[in-house]
Amino acid sequence: MNPLSQFLKPLDPDQSQPLYQQVQRALRDAIQQRALGPDDALPAERDLASALGVSRITIRKAIAGLEQEGLLVSRRGSGNFVAGRVEKNFAMLTSFSEDMRARGRTPKSTWLKRSEGTVTPEEALVLRLSPGTPVFRFHRVRFADNAPMSVEFVTIVASCLPGIDSVKDSIYAALEQVGNRPVRALQRLRAQLLNGENARLLEASEGDAGLLVERIGFLRDGLAVEFAQSYYRGDTYDFVAELSVP
Repeated sequence: MNPLSQFLKPLDPDQSQPLYQQVQRALRDAIQQRALGPDDALPAERDLASALGVSRITIRKAIAGLEQEGLLVSRRGSGNFVAGRVEKNFAMLTSFSEDMRARGRTPKSTWLKRSEGTVTPEEALVLRLSPGTPVFRFHRVRFADNAPMSVEFVTIVASCLPGIDSVKDSIYAALEQVGNRPVRALQRLRAQLLNGENARLLEASEGDAGLLVERIGFLRDGLAVEFAQSYYRGDTYDFVAELSVP
């Protein structure tokens, strides 16, 4: 039995959820549960429409939505494919673990160092904190399906967590448990050549193209809680943003 067949069954037109969103959910579930893997081709639009009992217009609208999420890519003349490279939407404040699970990949971290201390002058400036404010620092390598994706340095204001050991696999999950997950962030992306240590951790070569993403996360009241610097291999990540005329 084709593992994809369990997700491609006629939809219920009486549901309150629009049909194109039901199609998106079915295809998203197929990706997350690995009935469709990275770089796999989607069935043709007419075949999807027939299997799900909807119009091709509905299929196209669903596919467009999944492209915006970074789960699918369209290749002119070839069709639609599950994204192989990871596309990160700059407009969505999600954690690395959430991004990977949404793409049907298994996230994992290798901790390199955890430490407690007080803010450096740079951190105090970025986070708008007074000198001597306690912080927790986390240094780790992030993996997807055992492939290294990023080297991450994160500073969290200590008052926003019960303790440094409250972080298990996800910093955002630990912050969310105590009501201190960021709801807004300022992100900066710039190209940077990988140095020897980061290249080694990412299984790349020194001097390879890399991406540095700096993020400052804010609580609802406007207080900064997180300063993160993440280094990515340039050949594994695409960052996308939707732009509009002001």
